[in-house]
Amino acid sequence: MLKYDGLSHSLTAFDQDSTLVVVVELAASSWTVGALVPGVTRQPTKKMAADKFALARQLEDWREQAEAAGHSIKRVCVSMEAGRDGFWVARWLLERDIEAYVIHPTSIPVPREHRRAKTDRLDVGMLLRAFLGWLRGERKHCSMVKILTREEEDGKRPLRERDGLVGDRSRLINQVKSLLALHGIRGFKAGTKKAAAQLKRLLTAEELPLPPDMLAALERALVRLTLVMAQIAEIDKERMRRLKAAPDQGLHPMIRIIAKVKGVGLMTAELLVREVLSRPLRDRRAVARYVGLTGSPDESGKRRREQGLAKAGNGRVRHVLIELAWRFLRHQKDSALAQWFFARTQDGRGPTRKVMIVALARKLLIALWELANTGKLPEGVSLHSPSLVA
Repeated sequence: MLKYDGLSHSLTAFDQDSTLVVVVELAASSWTVGALVPGVTRQPTKKMAADKFALARQLEDWREQAEAAGHSIKRVCVSMEAGRDGFWVARWLLERDIEAYVIHPTSIPVPREHRRAKTDRLDVGMLLRAFLGWLRGERKHCSMVKILTREEEDGKRPLRERDGLVGDRSRLINQVKSLLALHGIRGFKAGTKKAAAQLKRLLTAEELPLPPDMLAALERALVRLTLVMAQIAEIDKERMRRLKAAPDQGLHPMIRIIAKVKGVGLMTAELLVREVLSRPLRDRRAVARYVGLTGSPDESGKRRREQGLAKAGNGRVRHVLIELAWRFLRHQKDSALAQWFFARTQDGRGPTRKVMIVALARKLLIALWELANTGKLPEGVSLHSPSLVA
């Protein structure tokens, strides 16, 4: 089975006379497929059912057309944009020794007309041009996403499900507070175990019991909240069970190393490892760029200005890193990174701290990346008791 780790450009010399180049525009009900077939002057485009076997038949048909034109096909390259279908199509092709690549959608240049035409056929043509440039080794045509294995893709699922459940928990708690505020009730703690029993004893600001329909709506909301909180606890319990049952398998050793840093925490360590630190990133800049913690300068002639963070990377990780940076300052005050931050925020101004905390988050991510890949502990960083993750 072929394997691709997401490089910036192709490492294989491109021979257009012996390579069948195919791009697939994936949609829910149908796929649009375009190709550059050696020996065929036109660039064929086909619309087919969203079916892997139909795609395989089309690839074989184009191979036969090329051979009929006197070109022996030695290489078949297929690409598609990353999207809702995930990586299963690419994995299926790789298992059959067909080169498959997944293009990062935001890396493809698009026309800047006010009203540009957009159809599946036009998108296929744009994908084909970008993919051809990448195959020739020309940088900046597009960038590729690492094709995750089934295990890697499945390993991210509990954390992402937990993020959604935490959002549901916050929404339900706010909903309960908003409904109670309609009757002048403040300070009710909806997330406690006794919330359902306390709800029935509540009196409004008018010293009256809650109206029956309002009480029923609140009770249903608390039932949903209880279920969500139970599912969050179940995910956390299962994660700890797997880590303790197989501490040296898969990504668990790397997770344990990061979790030993005081202030990081087990859940944060797992998210960072699965989303960033275990990826085959080239260097420090690539690490920061992956989570959108790089600048976006705007320069033209004499104009020079900084537009702020690019925010083009993994937003989930970026959000967690900012929180981790503030937490790091509390738990690692004697570290070189914390001292670097304190030295540059001596004026105590809020805007200065707000800017510098982002810079600290970027430096902290790079330091954790080096720790995970080389074992180099950042200067002055202390470790807590390993009993939690040993």
